[in-house]
Amino acid sequence: MAQHVAQPTATDPFVPAALPLKAIAPWAVFFGILMLILLYFVGAEQGATSVFSGTGVHEWVHDARHLLGFPCH
Repeated sequence: MAQHVAQPTATDPFVPAALPLKAIAPWAVFFGILMLILLYFVGAEQGATSVFSGTGVHEWVHDARHLLGFPCH
């Protein structure tokens, strides 16, 4: 049974393509705003600062509040 060993070949080292900041910035801003909105609903959507009346949003994010350490009752 013959065994073949792969021999390394001389190639250029891998260089990842550069991503310009202008391509990343809009997505970073979008996801940053999205995360701030999510953080608001999980952390502060209750009581005097609530956007929606009632406890609907509170009940939807109740377990996430406890998981992230926000007190809610």
